[in-house]
Amino acid sequence: MSTLDKTKFSFVERDDFASEVIDAPSYSYWHSVLRQFFRKRSTKVFLVILLVIIAMSFIYPMFSDYDFNDVSNINDFSKRYNSPNLQYWFGTDKNGHSLFDGVWFGARNSILISFIATFINISIGVIVGGIWGVSKSIDRIMIEIYNIISNIPSMLTIIVLTYALGSGFWQLIFAMTVTGWVGVAFFIRQQIMRYRDLEYNLASQTLGTPTSKIVVKNLLPQLVSVIVTQISQMLPAYVSYEAFLSAFGLGLPYTTPSLGRLISNYATNITTNAYLFWIPLATIVLVSLSLYIVGQNLADASDPRTHR
Repeated sequence: MSTLDKTKFSFVERDDFASEVIDAPSYSYWHSVLRQFFRKRSTKVFLVILLVIIAMSFIYPMFSDYDFNDVSNINDFSKRYNSPNLQYWFGTDKNGHSLFDGVWFGARNSILISFIATFINISIGVIVGGIWGVSKSIDRIMIEIYNIISNIPSMLTIIVLTYALGSGFWQLIFAMTVTGWVGVAFFIRQQIMRYRDLEYNLASQTLGTPTSKIVVKNLLPQLVSVIVTQISQMLPAYVSYEAFLSAFGLGLPYTTPSLGRLISNYATNITTNAYLFWIPLATIVLVSLSLYIVGQNLADASDPRTHR
């Protein structure tokens, strides 16, 4: 029978707390969101396009003396209807205006309208929806309001309000937001109702946790991905709304440039000097597409179920 050779072993001291050590790597939700977000190639491509458009729209006008209403060059035929060239990158129109300047001034207004209207609708919608989803007394009132408003097409509401209020930047935003938040609130209410009766929320209620704290701490964090999805749908939608309204002479005043206003003004040039029509149209398509794809990719990345 062989004897144990203790020289071949090293003894380790007993550690009663070793079993309490967590060997799994630390998890950061937002770090995982960003990693998942930038994993997709489409995110990188359209995020660059979006950032370039936004940067040009808000920085370039600071250094330009462009005046959308200036007609001093209308009789200078050397500046009229120049095709895109090294001097005028996007060409000029019948008034001698540089389309390059017009696109960025117009994009600034279109993007501002979209972002402000979306921010207002999402903010009100999330707050009202959070309260709506946990309060049965408010639910009885809000569901009737929703049933009435949801049966009226949103575009019809915006058109009627812009006629009634007149053309203007803030008038258009008011028309887009006066009922726009109701759909968001109803969607949040539906999502809240999915989670409010889960065991951990019932336990919180039993322990006396205030309802407002349950909504803010337990329920809304579960809805980050669906809220981002709503944002990604609303941003390009309001860009399109502005373009549609401008095509019919509504929304912004004729003296205020926007992508929709440029498309409307140059619609007659769709065959002759077509660059005047197609360049603003291509810009609005790029803005809408980039906002939607970047937003959808961020919404997917915000869903913890996509994390590994």
